[in-house]
Amino acid sequence: MKKKTRTTIVKKPWGRENIFACAPGLYLGKILTINKGARLSLQYHTKKHETLYVLKGKCLMEINGKTAVYKPGEAAPIRTGARHRFAAPYGRVTLLEVSTYHPDDTVRLKDDYGR
Repeated sequence: MKKKTRTTIVKKPWGRENIFACAPGLYLGKILTINKGARLSLQYHTKKHETLYVLKGKCLMEINGKTAVYKPGEAAPIRTGARHRFAAPYGRVTLLEVSTYHPDDTVRLKDDYGR
């Protein structure tokens, strides 16, 4: 059995990221917690491809200008270049994110937190 590894918690103005899987050059796995009433920036990625899976709560997802509510058990693939934003207007949301390994590939278009 392999040794357990620690996860990395990254505090964000909208909640937090828990990085649980990291294979440089291959993939990245995160658990995102979005606080009630908060939302991530409207953004896109130039290289990264990701898929988000709702673990808890109802997540309002905007993808390429279209919005939909995703519930636990539903997933949304986010293709490279897709403009997207996730929000938690109904209560706290927990998402599982798996993506290609491009941790610094975020182009913010609009941000509530001045980043």
